[in-house]
Amino acid sequence: MIKVNDNFCKLPGSYLFSEVARRVGAYSEAHPEAKIIRMGIGDVTLPLCPSAIAAMHAAIDELTRRDTFHGYGPETGYDFLREAIAKNDYGLRGVSIELDEIFINDGAKSDTGNIGDILSHDCRIAVTDPVYPVYVDTNVMAGRAGNLEKSGCWSNIIYLPCSIENGFVPSLPQEHPDAIYLCYPNNPTGTSLSRKELTKWVEYAITNNVLLLFDSAYEAYITDGDTPHSIYEIPGAKKVAIEFRSYSKTAGFTGVRCGYTVVPKELEGRDRDGNVIGLNGLWRRRQTTKFNGASYISQRGAAALYSDSGKKEVAENIKYYMDNAKMILNSVMGLGLQAVGGVNAPYVWVKTPDGMSSWEFFDLLLEKFQIVGTPGVGFGPSGEGYFRFSAFSTREATMQAMNRIKNI
Repeated sequence: MIKVNDNFCKLPGSYLFSEVARRVGAYSEAHPEAKIIRMGIGDVTLPLCPSAIAAMHAAIDELTRRDTFHGYGPETGYDFLREAIAKNDYGLRGVSIELDEIFINDGAKSDTGNIGDILSHDCRIAVTDPVYPVYVDTNVMAGRAGNLEKSGCWSNIIYLPCSIENGFVPSLPQEHPDAIYLCYPNNPTGTSLSRKELTKWVEYAITNNVLLLFDSAYEAYITDGDTPHSIYEIPGAKKVAIEFRSYSKTAGFTGVRCGYTVVPKELEGRDRDGNVIGLNGLWRRRQTTKFNGASYISQRGAAALYSDSGKKEVAENIKYYMDNAKMILNSVMGLGLQAVGGVNAPYVWVKTPDGMSSWEFFDLLLEKFQIVGTPGVGFGPSGEGYFRFSAFSTREATMQAMNRIKNI
C-alpha cells in the first residue's frame, strides 16, 4: 500500500472557494433560470491592458522566428522585467532593491505557499485572523500546524485576531513566533496598516528575530497617503521581511500568471548547527530546483505595464474596481450594516445582520437575491459573523447586486 502524507489528511474536506463553488453549482442546477451575480472570489472581469496585450503578441511573434526564439528562460526571471520592477515599484519610492533579490513567479499564491520550503519544519508561525487560507493550509501540509481544534484553530499556529473591537489592526503576538504572515492591504477585510503601525511590526521583528512574510498583492489599490506600498519603505525591513507581489489584481493577470517575490540579501537565518544562512540563497536554490520560471510571454506583458501607457491603463482599471468597492461600501452601510474596507483594497468586509452566521448569510444572499459572496468564517475563526464582497465584478453587475439587496 502506498504511504501518503498524513498532514494532507488533516485538512478539512474542502478548500473554501471549492465549497462556495459546490454550493453555487447545486443552486444553479436546481434553478437554471437564475441570473447569479458573482462577487465571491477575487477574479477580475476587465480585459487585459492594451499595452500588455501588444507586448505579448510581439513576444509570440518572436517565438515564431528562429533568430528571436526563446526556450527555457532564467528561473528567477528575465532582467528586462526585474529592472522595470526595481526602478518603478521600489526606486521611485526611495527603496533600493537589487536585481538578484527579485524572483519572478507565476503569481503570489504559489510563492506564499511555497516559501515554507526554506523554513525549518518546526518553525512556529503566526497569522492574522481572519486570513487568506493558503497561509494556513500550506503550513498544515508541511506539518507545522499541529491539530485542528474544535474552535477552528490549529494547535501550533498563533492567531492574531482582527475584529471591530481592535479596529481590525492585529496586536503584536503574546507568544513568540518564528514567522508572521501579514497581508496589507488585507484580504479579506480590505483594511490597511498605517506607516506607524507597520513600523511597529518591523521593529518587533528586528527585536525578536522574527521573519515577516509580507503579502502586498493589493498595494496598487492604496489611496491613503499614510499607507506604505512596500514594507521596505520602513527602515530595517530588509533584515526581517520577504515581500510578495502579483500582477493578477493589478493588471488582470489572473489567467496570465505572473508576479514576483523579493528576498533581500540582508535577510539571514541559522541552521541547526547555528551557522548563519542567507535566505536569498536558499530561495534561489529552491526556485532553480523546483520552478522552471514564468513564461517569456507573460513576462513581456508584465514589463509593458511599466510603460507610460501601461501605467495609465492599469490606473484606469484600478479606479474602475475601486469605484465598485465604494458603491458596495456605501450600499451596505446605507442598509445599516457595519462594514470596513473598500478604501485601500477592492474588498468590503461586512458584519452579518441579526446574528446570522457567515454561511447562513451566504445562503440568504444566494437563495433570495442570487448573489454570491464569501463567508467570513472560511478565512478563520474570527471571520465568523462576517462576509466578504469582492469589487471585481462588472459595474453593471455590481449596481444590479446592490439594487437587489436594498430590501434585505
